[in-house]
Amino acid sequence: MTYSIAQAAERSGLSIDTLRYYERIGLVDPPARDSGGRRVYTDDDLGWLAFLTRMRTTGMPIRMMREYAQLRRRGPATAGRRKQVLLEHRASVRERIAELQASLDVLDYKITHYEQIEHTYVEGITA
Repeated sequence: MTYSIAQAAERSGLSIDTLRYYERIGLVDPPARDSGGRRVYTDDDLGWLAFLTRMRTTGMPIRMMREYAQLRRRGPATAGRRKQVLLEHRASVRERIAELQASLDVLDYKITHYEQIEHTYVEGITA
């Protein structure tokens, strides 16, 4: 199946401007064009966009995404380096998750503390 740029944007959750930007910086191969010269995206293109979106969500820098995209274009011979890029990024994601978990623990502690204060205050008023 094929999609216009507007349909690809809607399905991917990215803006049309972002799709054009990704194409301009080499994250996305230039899509095929229809007889009117309009971009035509495929299901494979949408799958790649979904992967890129996941990587951005995890905080992967554009620089690293570009390296990965360039390696992907070169085919199976680059599988080892692509795996290494993902392993390195996974390590940084795990570090970030640990940082977020520590922050969440502090939030939980403070919320529990304030709940105890509120409970003590309400009991003091009603006693």
